[in-house]
Amino acid sequence: MHTVLPVAFEITSLVILVGILIADLVLAYRRPHVPSTRESSIWVAVYVLLALVFAGAMWMIGNPTSALEFIAGWVTEYSLSIDNLFVFVIIMARFSVPKKYQQEVLMVGIIIALVLRGIFILLGVELIHAFSWIFYLFGAFLVFTAVQQARQSEKDMEEAESSVIRFLRKRIAIAPRIDGMRLRTVHEGTRMFTPILIVLVAIGTTDLVFALDSIPAIFGITQQPFIVFTANIFALMGLRQLYFLLGDLIEKLDYLRYGIAFVLAFIGAKLIAHALHDNELSFINGGHPVDWAPEISTPVSLAVILAAMTIATVASVIKLRIENRNADSAPD
Repeated sequence: MHTVLPVAFEITSLVILVGILIADLVLAYRRPHVPSTRESSIWVAVYVLLALVFAGAMWMIGNPTSALEFIAGWVTEYSLSIDNLFVFVIIMARFSVPKKYQQEVLMVGIIIALVLRGIFILLGVELIHAFSWIFYLFGAFLVFTAVQQARQSEKDMEEAESSVIRFLRKRIAIAPRIDGMRLRTVHEGTRMFTPILIVLVAIGTTDLVFALDSIPAIFGITQQPFIVFTANIFALMGLRQLYFLLGDLIEKLDYLRYGIAFVLAFIGAKLIAHALHDNELSFINGGHPVDWAPEISTPVSLAVILAAMTIATVASVIKLRIENRNADSAPD
């Protein structure tokens, strides 16, 4: 049984979060620049602190269960959003987007992502209410995605991205060069769209693809739409700064994708166990709940997710340092 948060708290929270997003967008537009490592670190820390403060407010004004579900959901979405960073690096490099404009591009892409995820969340809630067995499908899909994630290479991501780009180029006249942040420009006397349009569409559609696994994943932790949506907002708000903080390093953290794959597989298994526990399908246990199916608590889920991502990150950093040390000691 899920406890309901006060409506006033939910409305106030959403108004404040929308205000923060608008302020962030205006700031990125008025001050196009390349954030330093220090600036990016500070902003990542600020957004993490805001998420924790929000969880604390939820704990005091609402209830501890909702607060823990938010933290677990936020950590899950933040972890899965790292996948987006891999693709963002590829997109920015492919179209030679100047670094001083990348903040604006990412911010617009994040707004697009929030709208798309909001639609997915509403659809997910309706499906869950209408069909309890949908958790079987969600769980199986996440396990399948986990296997694909573990096997996926950077080349696979580039090829997938190329299909989107090829589709757009065949149907839209695109100028050869970026003209600031303009979507339209004049090239050889003809008005054309600039490559920025393709970049924004590519980022938006990429996030749509990633939402197909991240939204079912968070529904494995909570079915409260407000918590699902706010966890996504906080995860995406810190994504832009994380992009500049990690930079090219993100491509060198080889084991991160295995950590993400483990998280997806774990939540997929949790969803299937939940579906078995509340089973209504006649061809499974005669339509009765499967009593031996485990119910994994939110604190356990949070601990597993944090452990998986921490181990994957630490292992990646150790491997990177060993490779750098070997490269430095290798004879010229």
